[in-house]
Amino acid sequence: MDPRLVNRHDRRRSRSRSRENRRGPVPPRRESPPRRRWPVPPPREAPPPRRWPVPPRREQHGDFSIRRRTPPPPPPPPHWEGRRPRWERPTRRDRLAESSDSRGGRGEPRPRREEPRPRRTDRGDDQASEAPRGQQIAWGKQITARTATTESILALFMREGCRFSARNLATTAHRVGKFGGPRFRSDQRLEPLAEMCGRRTGDFKAMELANVAWGFAKTEFIDRRLFLVIAVETPMRVREFKSQEMANTVWAFATAGVAARTLFGAIASEVPRRVREFNSQELANTVW
Repeated sequence: MDPRLVNRHDRRRSRSRSRENRRGPVPPRRESPPRRRWPVPPPREAPPPRRWPVPPRREQHGDFSIRRRTPPPPPPPPHWEGRRPRWERPTRRDRLAESSDSRGGRGEPRPRREEPRPRRTDRGDDQASEAPRGQQIAWGKQITARTATTESILALFMREGCRFSARNLATTAHRVGKFGGPRFRSDQRLEPLAEMCGRRTGDFKAMELANVAWGFAKTEFIDRRLFLVIAVETPMRVREFKSQEMANTVWAFATAGVAARTLFGAIASEVPRRVREFNSQELANTVW
């Protein structure tokens, strides 16, 4: 054996002995007591739903009273609130069976009536020939589009004007007057427009009446029959007019040179009562 290794081990042994001499003997390791295992508790049952205590009710019987508890309130109604759910409603077969029992025959569906329904007679011919509402909305968008011109608006009127609603007629007259101006003074396409507007005056709202008068006054195409019909209709509905509509109507009649004393008198009696609604421009147009 190599003496160097012996000396090295001797030196290590001597170091450990010197450490024991300095610190004293190492105490033996104390073993910890075994862990105490507790039994696993059984699973808990779900607690019953909590019910609020119902206050007792006292009943007087002569000189003594008996305490009785009031019955619990009824359960809340289902989510359909009295309506039968879908799975409880009668099917078509059940309804046919009930109808067959009541008629005493077989449960066959009744034949559909093939006769057309009678047409409404409370509407005029012009209103009865109107296009559906969806088509009216599409035409209104074409008339008021940014790319629309006076020529395109009049071309659309000449194609489909007989099926226009009152609102589209008034919008057409207003747009032609706004964008066309006096250069359409002698345009022959304004004659059927003025004629149709005169027939539909009773269907116009207050704003539409004012727009029609203002549009034709702007184009300087003066149809006296149309203006006289508007002059008769406006005094009866003058309270429906706003300040701007009254100012536009008065300006249109003054520009067209149509004398309408009844219209001017009705508006003159209405303006002082609602003078606070007018701005400076509207007052100037009314007085002018």
